[in-house]
Amino acid sequence: MPPDVAFISANLALVRQRVDAACREAGRDPSEVDVLPVSKTFGVETLRAALALGLRRFGENRVQEIRDKQAALADAGIAWVVIGPVQTNKAKDVARLAAEVQSLDRLELAEALHHRLQLEGRSIDVLVQVKTSPEESKHGLAPAQLPTFLDQLRAYPSLRVRGLMTVAVQSDNPAEVRDCFRRLRDYRDQAVRQGHVLPRLSMGMSGDFPLAIAEGATEVRIGSVIFGRRA
Repeated sequence: MPPDVAFISANLALVRQRVDAACREAGRDPSEVDVLPVSKTFGVETLRAALALGLRRFGENRVQEIRDKQAALADAGIAWVVIGPVQTNKAKDVARLAAEVQSLDRLELAEALHHRLQLEGRSIDVLVQVKTSPEESKHGLAPAQLPTFLDQLRAYPSLRVRGLMTVAVQSDNPAEVRDCFRRLRDYRDQAVRQGHVLPRLSMGMSGDFPLAIAEGATEVRIGSVIFGRRA
């Protein structure tokens, strides 16, 4: 049975309270940190409940899932945010459906997205995903490649580069997790000194977002804490 509106509303309020508390603990203004609800694996009825609360921006891991949900919610005005790895053969769907991609991590994908976006007559916001974790399962651009990659992206005006994204190491040691976030902020600051404008840092999820906020996150990606346990 999908969550109801009251359930999601209460969870969302608790998440916002925790985000605000983490901001105050870090000496930051709570208005500096947005919450991206992550709707991956949750069905259309759950999204309808979220839409009833005024939510219109949702993070999804799989392009196919966006395509399926958009078919059922075409008139809802949803801004789909791609937060998972994207294969180049999915660039057509991304260019047609997504408002933003947070997992841009290679030039081949940038070229494919730019080409398809030009055909659609659109441009979208993108974040560059940087690998800050040693785990092989984690995706992202190698940090050493970031300066060159950011320079190369200037050639693709349909991709509006707004910042960086990362997924931290899965660890019970808060210092290891926090180090991933600290390094992403440092990479961003270095890029800014080189002339890039990168106001956004998307980092932190349900289990670690207070640590991300302490290190400068401007957006945290929260799923199950808002929508309930995934099947």
